[in-house]
Amino acid sequence: MTTDQKGAIAEAAIALAAIKLGIDVYRPLAEGGRYDLILGHGSKLLRVQCTWAVRRDEVVVMRCYSCRRTRNGMLRRAYTADEIDAFAAYCLELDRCWFLPIEAFPYSSAIQLRLSPTRNNQRAGINWADDFDLAARLGDLGAVAQLGERLDGIQKARGSNPLGSIRDRRTSAERLSERLRR
Repeated sequence: MTTDQKGAIAEAAIALAAIKLGIDVYRPLAEGGRYDLILGHGSKLLRVQCTWAVRRDEVVVMRCYSCRRTRNGMLRRAYTADEIDAFAAYCLELDRCWFLPIEAFPYSSAIQLRLSPTRNNQRAGINWADDFDLAARLGDLGAVAQLGERLDGIQKARGSNPLGSIRDRRTSAERLSERLRR
């Protein structure tokens, strides 16, 4: 696939995931801006740069810069907090999206998210993929009451959108070990 195709797939997957969460998704009319989507929830709007992520063993890697050809060669330019509010990444192999606020990664040229514990059990300085899951992060924008259906067919308001969007405060390693016990 070309980089344009990968970018289009990532944008579409991220937009779909946000729409499923009840988040409004807007697209700039013209190409070439520093962000790909605007996500809206209530009165809050977020400028989001979408990126393709690749899996390398138990780590997902996404780049945090743009490249374009100039007459002097390739121009590599990092994103700043003045230009975007967050990165959103999509990994085709995992069919999964992440939402990464730029203030958590202000000077990064690449972000690595860990899928499972390290072999040496290191915990400090690790960015766990589950901690930046798109549904969990965008769910933090605010729980929305919505109708859920009871078994008898009567509509009843239920908790947050989506179900389970209230953040689990356990570490990724604790959640993984619980999954392995099941």
